[in-house]
Amino acid sequence: MTGSSAPATLTPLQKGLLLITALVLAAGLFLLRNGLNQEAPLDQLARQSLDPEVALTNSRPTVLEFYADWCEACQAMAPAMLQTEQNHADQLDVVLVNIDNPRWLDLTDQYDVTGIPQLNLFSADGVMRGRSLGARTADELESLAVALIDNAPLPQLAGVGSTSSVPPAETVSSPGPRSHS
Repeated sequence: MTGSSAPATLTPLQKGLLLITALVLAAGLFLLRNGLNQEAPLDQLARQSLDPEVALTNSRPTVLEFYADWCEACQAMAPAMLQTEQNHADQLDVVLVNIDNPRWLDLTDQYDVTGIPQLNLFSADGVMRGRSLGARTADELESLAVALIDNAPLPQLAGVGSTSSVPPAETVSSPGPRSHS
């Protein structure tokens, strides 16, 4: 007995079935990894954010949100913030600043970020009008946006305060937003 084994050849039908199977598997993997995995609202907002300097000098009111990827309140508020941004895309800039990114350390220090989410609210001329601490509902975000766009007084909401040009009498050091103490 001789040990010659000839390589198996595929028929055109078998080749076609293999090609179709490979294409179906590739399409399925694409859908599972990318196509069905919609970008989270927080990621979407962060990705499309303008640079803070650009937003504060382009003659549109700005909401500057200080956040972190791990912040549950930030994640919970993100769909409402995304909706607010989309509702007023031509009138208002929504800018996200990740406090865990060393690039923004000077900005978090400049605006005394002591907790997240923190919204700094700016008029069209780039002047800070107020600050909001903590998560906001869709209605609250909408009322803040409308007040900024209309250059009207900020709504009276818990955790929202106007800013003053008068410096505090005494500087008190407080733990930063990355502190867990």
